[in-house]
Amino acid sequence: MAGSSKKVWFITGGSAGIGKSLALELLARGEFVATTARDAARIDPRIAGAERGLAVSLEVNDAEQCRQAVEQVLAKFGRIDVLINNAGHGLIGAVEEVSDAEARKVFDSNVFGLLNVTRAALPSMRAARSGHVVNIGSVGGLLARSGSGIYCSTKFAVEGISEALYHELKPLGVGVTVVEPGPFRTEFAGRSLHEAASNLDDYVETAGAWRTQLRQNHGTQPGDPDKAALVIIEATLAEKPPLHLVLGSQGMDRAREKLHDLLGEIETWYDRSAATNFD
Repeated sequence: MAGSSKKVWFITGGSAGIGKSLALELLARGEFVATTARDAARIDPRIAGAERGLAVSLEVNDAEQCRQAVEQVLAKFGRIDVLINNAGHGLIGAVEEVSDAEARKVFDSNVFGLLNVTRAALPSMRAARSGHVVNIGSVGGLLARSGSGIYCSTKFAVEGISEALYHELKPLGVGVTVVEPGPFRTEFAGRSLHEAASNLDDYVETAGAWRTQLRQNHGTQPGDPDKAALVIIEATLAEKPPLHLVLGSQGMDRAREKLHDLLGEIETWYDRSAATNFD
C-alpha cells in the first residue's frame, strides 16, 4: 500500500513517448507509478521492475480489462491519485479515404478506450473526493488540417469529454486537465501512426502532402517528451491546475492562430448571427 506523502499515478500507454517520460520522472521523484501497454513486456524495465512501479498489460478497448487493471492498481497501491489517459494512435488520410473500419478503430482506441479507463478509475476517486484526471489530447483537438480529419475528430471528442468531466467532477473534489501537445519527438509519427489504405489522386497535394511531411519530419520534431513530462507534472500538482494545457512552441502558435481566426469570424458575423432570435 502506498504511503500518504507520495501520489499514485496510473498511466496508460506508458511504453514509449510522453507516457514513458512521465513514468520515469515520477519514479525518480519517489512517486508510485502504474503503467500499461498492450504487452507489459514492452514497458521499460526501469519502470516495470521498480519497487514503486507496476506494469500492466491492457487493451483499453476492452472494458473488462480496464476494470481488472484498475483493481490491480488498487490492490497494490490502495488508491489512484492521478489518472493519465495517454494510450492511443494516429491515423493519416483524407476524410473520404478513411474507411469505416479504419475510423472506428482509431475512435475505439482514442475515445472509447479513454472512456473505458476513466469509468473504471473514477469510482475510487469519487469515493475519496480527491484525485485528478489528465487526458492526453492533441493540438489537433483544437484545429484540423488536411489528412488528419478523422484523427483530429477523436481529439476534438477528447476535448468535449474533458470539459464536461471538469464541470461534473469539480464539485466532487476531482480535477481534470486536457493536454494538447504539438509535434513532439515520440513514436506518434512512427509505429503509432496508421495510414488509410485508400489513396485518391485528388488528395495528393493536400492529405498526401501531409502524409509525406509527417514521415519526413519523424525524428526531428521540436518537442522534447522529457520536458513535456515536467510541465504536465507541474500543471497537475499546481494549486490551480489548468483545464487546458497546450504543449510546445508549435502547438502554442497553432492554437493562437486558430483562436485568432475563430474570433475574427465571430466578430465578422456577430450582428447577423445575433439577429436570429425570436422578435
